[in-house]
Amino acid sequence: MIDLRSDTVTAPTPGMRQAMARAEVGDDVYGEDPAARALEERVAGLFGHEAALFAPTGSMANVLAVRTLVGVGEEVLCEASAHIARAELGAHTAYTGLGMRTWRHAEGGIDREAITEMFAPDLGPFFVPTTAISVENTHNFLGGTVQPIEDLHWLRGFADDQGCAVHMDGARIWNAHVATGVALADYGALVDVLAVCLSKGLGAPVGSLLVGSAEAIAESRIWRKRMGGGMRQIGILAAAGSYALDHHVERLADDHEHARMLAEAVGLDPDTVPTNIVVFSVDDAASYVAEAAASGVRVSAVGARTVRLVTHLGVTREDALRARDVLAAAR
Repeated sequence: MIDLRSDTVTAPTPGMRQAMARAEVGDDVYGEDPAARALEERVAGLFGHEAALFAPTGSMANVLAVRTLVGVGEEVLCEASAHIARAELGAHTAYTGLGMRTWRHAEGGIDREAITEMFAPDLGPFFVPTTAISVENTHNFLGGTVQPIEDLHWLRGFADDQGCAVHMDGARIWNAHVATGVALADYGALVDVLAVCLSKGLGAPVGSLLVGSAEAIAESRIWRKRMGGGMRQIGILAAAGSYALDHHVERLADDHEHARMLAEAVGLDPDTVPTNIVVFSVDDAASYVAEAAASGVRVSAVGARTVRLVTHLGVTREDALRARDVLAAAR
């Protein structure tokens, strides 16, 4: 079975398993796990920030990150199909009491006019103020699209002019980096805080990191514990992340190539697929998914007439060629 439902379905490679087995560990709640500290320092440095914090999930990392910018009764703006709005089960409101308003963009991008109109300054105890704007890079539900760097520069300037902060859901920022050549530090310079994932394209079994200022990370360490995310000997997991950074970043270009091949098979222009996610329309998504599965390829229905497939570390060139034929026939 070729599993294209998500890039979260990968298993650790033999080399990664060896790195995990060799990891030097300590109690992370006490701040004494050397492998975790090394990973956090490394990732903070990659993005040009002061500190980072390991979290068990991307959703928790996002909740922690946004919480550092948006208080109770304040709001964050984001695109309507953003992961923080649609796929984190209302955790931001449930845990931190913030509000959220959204704009719509066909590719999940930054709508300058909409953001300008929606932004709510602090007018005292009468209206909800906007204290952060969130962007997702790459965008999950709208085809792995990359935020153009010029739009991110505009957003940073707008936020600075308004006294507002910027959050980035960078679960797949590694894909954006490989697809565009934009340095990770250049992305990091344009946001106040971001969350990055190790268990998607990089192929680690568990883990994301919150990246930001030393103050934001110190606060988030307390909140991580409050939310049940205090972990002990996490060096075994951190070692997997470090191995992934050493071995699995540049190979993301292979996933992007496979995604473009599959996009063409399902009737899309491959040039419209910048990274490893392909979203396409069919008459009946459930029937299409079932037919593909019967032929040995798993994909996901993400709407009544919308299907998503995601290439990843576990999909070889031969797998992609076979999947191409199955998906083309299923249409």
